[in-house]
Amino acid sequence: MAPIVTGISPNQGAPEGNTGVTITGSGFTGATLVRFGSTPTNFVLVSDTQITARTPPGSGTVMVTVTAPTGTSTQNVLFTYTTVAAPVLTTLSPASGPTSGGTVVTLSGINLAGVLSVKFGVNSATMLSNTASQVVVVAPAGVLSSVAVTVTTVGGTSNALVYTYVAAAVPVISGLSPSSGPVSGGNLVTVTGSNLSGVLSVKFGVNSATVLSNTASQVVVVAPAGSPSSVAVTVTTVGGTSNALVYTYVAAAVPVISGLSPSSGPVSGGNLVTVTGSNLSGVLSVKFGVNSATVLSNTASQVVVVAPAGSPSSVAVTVTTVGGTSNALVYTYVAAAVPVISGLSPSSGPVQGGNLVTVTGSNLSGAISVKFGNNPATVLSNTATQVVVTAPAGPPSATTVTVTTAGGTSNPLPYFYVAAPTVNDLSAHFGPATGGNTVAVFGSNLTLASAVSFGGNPATAVLVISDSQLTATAPAGAGTVVVTVTTPGGTSTAATGNPYYTYLAAPVLSSLTPSHGPDLGGDAIVLGGSNLTYTDAVTFGGVSASFAAVSDTQVVATSPGGAPGTVNVVAHTPAGDSNVLPYVYDPS
Repeated sequence: MAPIVTGISPNQGAPEGNTGVTITGSGFTGATLVRFGSTPTNFVLVSDTQITARTPPGSGTVMVTVTAPTGTSTQNVLFTYTTVAAPVLTTLSPASGPTSGGTVVTLSGINLAGVLSVKFGVNSATMLSNTASQVVVVAPAGVLSSVAVTVTTVGGTSNALVYTYVAAAVPVISGLSPSSGPVSGGNLVTVTGSNLSGVLSVKFGVNSATVLSNTASQVVVVAPAGSPSSVAVTVTTVGGTSNALVYTYVAAAVPVISGLSPSSGPVSGGNLVTVTGSNLSGVLSVKFGVNSATVLSNTASQVVVVAPAGSPSSVAVTVTTVGGTSNALVYTYVAAAVPVISGLSPSSGPVQGGNLVTVTGSNLSGAISVKFGNNPATVLSNTATQVVVTAPAGPPSATTVTVTTAGGTSNPLPYFYVAAPTVNDLSAHFGPATGGNTVAVFGSNLTLASAVSFGGNPATAVLVISDSQLTATAPAGAGTVVVTVTTPGGTSTAATGNPYYTYLAAPVLSSLTPSHGPDLGGDAIVLGGSNLTYTDAVTFGGVSASFAAVSDTQVVATSPGGAPGTVNVVAHTPAGDSNVLPYVYDPS
């Protein structure tokens, strides 16, 4: 089988050639020729899967092929000749570091994209990141000297900047905090001093600690286990090993437990139990029988845990620390009673949900879920006799509410989702400012009306006639207001129909012109006054007259016939009757 070429790195280089490349693939054993386009080049067969070579001079994009006794590769692996500017270095930060290497060094400059290598003298650095203006590397180890740092890209090798390897100072430790701890280890110890950067190890006697953080003046470690004794703590860096400070391992006292609160709980677990006693610091486990509890807090005299699940029985509770396992106290698992619900308040609500519902009953502690049909409600508070929830959304219909605890699922109670009411018309859109008149309200979903409001003022004597009609006594008010109806489904809005109601001041008559006329009637009489715009009747001695409201201050009426003498003239509007003015019928 002919060689197979799968890749070349880098895949571009300078037209003058001499770019070092690595060709990867398979079947390279016995290779006799490497060509860039039609131009052969010198190469080194590294393995059956790798060849290194120097590019010949060229231009454009060419295919790279490998020829062996078995044939020539045909894969479309390409190399592009491109003019790339040589990299230029301007700064190193820092420009010195320890002979052990490991220092992060930032190289700044121009034309740095596509770095192939960064050399500290003859040693390659490990590259962490690379942009056109910056390369971040980890300095390799070196000897006490200054070396040239260079960057190589496909554009060539940069100018050199000087990096100096310096000897690291011997670490010095001046403090341990704390300077003692349990034989089990595991406690944090802060080692302070100088020249502590780049810690290689921290030893407690012959045992290594786990390093958590490290600065030039501090090392934080996890102490290893030890035996009851004093040991030497030392810090080792590339600068050597520090002086020793004494750390003392102390034997922990056996824990003693004296109380459980509560000493019983449901088989489902999940309840908090406080274990009191002495020597309880550094708890490793709290067991309820063979089951581990979850530790929430721990002091020398108290452990607060979440009880695990169990079966109806009594079990031994024990606490284990590095000092051993405590005496046992008895904890009793009791079967949870099935929850019973006896009331919902309210028992209906809007289809969009979001309203608070209080569920009352017994055995409600530890509610796992409250369902409205199949939809879970959000539990806000929970006691043995009450659960307060936020109702989920639901379609306009009846559903059932249930409560589930570790004891099972309760009996259901009905809950009704109610569509929001609408108001689309009123029997009267005008009325007296003093209120007191009856207004019929027309709309939909009115059956469960609990309140009617005229611009925020509650109406009285609300009487539901049907799902589409009710009556109410208007309260006092002023101006034009929106009439709304409230049900468990919510409160209506002014979005549909004509729910507007206007309060009117009572009509007032101040003059009649003329104030007398023939008993045969037929004269035009001008009624002067105020609040006359909505006049709907004019009477002369109780007899209706034809009229026309000219303005808010004037109505023109045609006098009806009447017996000679004086009669009362009254104007009527939706706000009521006006005061009376006398009109005299003259005998004909």
